[in-house]
Amino acid sequence: MKRYWKFLVPAGLAVVLLSFLIVNLNSNLVYFNTPTELMERQADDARLRLGGQVVPGTVAESATGAVFEVTDGRETVLVDHTGAPPDLFQEGIGVVVEGSWDGSEFHSDTMLVKHDENYSPENPDEPFPGS
Repeated sequence: MKRYWKFLVPAGLAVVLLSFLIVNLNSNLVYFNTPTELMERQADDARLRLGGQVVPGTVAESATGAVFEVTDGRETVLVDHTGAPPDLFQEGIGVVVEGSWDGSEFHSDTMLVKHDENYSPENPDEPFPGS
């Protein structure tokens, strides 16, 4: 009987610890909705994230920022973004915007853009400032 306790106690502690980690990690993850998921939602004042590809030919400046469409390949959502978009924002790239859904248009004030991992300075012959 003693041999079982040597196995059960550490196994039980491992299960409890793993369960605790899963619950805490899950509550800290930030998800985004696709345009298809967003179209199925009712309009509300909840703060959400919308992610997808910027549809080419839909980007236009507005008085408060930019207006464009985001797609997941099935549905397309019109986004009215308040504020200046990041420098890397362009048509055809992945984007995640944060804001609210009114049932027909997504109003955002925060934008994250996807870019590649390759960085090249404008003038590679110039030394880095501060070096």
